[in-house]
Amino acid sequence: MAELTARVISSKAETVVIISPHGPLEANAFIAYDGPKLFGDFANFRAPTTTVHAELDDELLDEITRAAANEHLIVMRIRDVDLDHGTSVPLYFLQRNGWTGRVIALGYSFLSSEDHVRFGNCVRAAIEKLGRRVAFIASGDLSHRLKRDAPAGYNPHAHLFDEEVVDAIRSCTTDRILDIDQEVRRTAGECGYRSMLVAIGATRDLDSNCEVISYEAPFGVGYLVAQLAGRGSGTGPLAIASGLTSSAPNQGGDSNPLTSASSSVASLARRTIEAFITSNTVIDPPADLPDLFNARAGCFVSIKTRDGDLRGCIGTIEPVKDTLGEEIIANAISAATRDPRFTPVRAAELPNLKYSVDVLSAPEPCSFDDLDPKIYGVIVEDESEFRRGLLLPDLEGIDTAEQQVEIASGKAGLTPDADVKLFRFRAERYSE
Repeated sequence: MAELTARVISSKAETVVIISPHGPLEANAFIAYDGPKLFGDFANFRAPTTTVHAELDDELLDEITRAAANEHLIVMRIRDVDLDHGTSVPLYFLQRNGWTGRVIALGYSFLSSEDHVRFGNCVRAAIEKLGRRVAFIASGDLSHRLKRDAPAGYNPHAHLFDEEVVDAIRSCTTDRILDIDQEVRRTAGECGYRSMLVAIGATRDLDSNCEVISYEAPFGVGYLVAQLAGRGSGTGPLAIASGLTSSAPNQGGDSNPLTSASSSVASLARRTIEAFITSNTVIDPPADLPDLFNARAGCFVSIKTRDGDLRGCIGTIEPVKDTLGEEIIANAISAATRDPRFTPVRAAELPNLKYSVDVLSAPEPCSFDDLDPKIYGVIVEDESEFRRGLLLPDLEGIDTAEQQVEIASGKAGLTPDADVKLFRFRAERYSE
């Protein structure tokens, strides 16, 4: 989902349109959450303080409604209803990973498959009429019956649905999804099929750029994140079929005390990654960690080989977890499995890896003259606040502020002469 967000940001999307399988259903109409503000929380999932907020793109929704009416399709607005979890989950990950912008939240109907494709065509027509950059996200899961302890039970043939969808996207023959046997769908117990039909309709005749970013099924439910079209330019929608992600259930953490802060931080990263790679377990922060771990702070987890080659590095500029311990655990797993520059870490590699964690201070606005690459890291942000690039301090070979800003700008996809805002931060590095 972090990679998905990076692509949405790169596309300069002003608005994200999300269609969900879990909104209120109308037999003969597509629903749209009315604004001006959209709100959702995760109270039903024991996280009532975790919320999403967004402004409705009312102009684009009006245009989608008109385009649909021209095709004898109805868009029904619903008021004073919180966003469903099929909308809130992808929106949460988009916003958590740096995307800001307006939203249109839709729900599908009981109309035919062909009508859902036609509705996607209407969304596309509305986007083109306004000449707006828009990302379209089709939310939903694939099969719910892939393992014997899956939430919807087990079916030995359920995997066929997921395999067909994944292969159709990988081969960029997405019309095959329209032809999936309906009995295969029923066997799978999926909830994302109609969402994908709308995405296919929205991206027809665009330059195809299909890619499966991630597919996994750790709990017997197929989670897919895949791109159907879009190269980050033009006004056509960047369509992504987004499976709802889920965290692994917490298991009891190792209760052995850790000694110094430096070894504690690096060891927590190591134990997190080794537990996740070998047994798909997300550990809990040990109860007897130093007080440092109870603070909130952003951090970056770096993985290197014993020879010094980078193997993964992912982090958060600002904290998204309640404690630093939880922040390290989340970022360590991402560094090992979700860094787009590398394949996920394999169990056989673990003995040859070493870990470091950079704990970040809060970023502060600064001028170029305030930078010192040995003391401060830098964040470069464009004027629209869509693109951000970060470079940690005290890196080998980075000796000047000019080098630091140039590299951070490149990470944000910005040219060296672009007008940018600068922020600096300190980082405390803890290494094995």
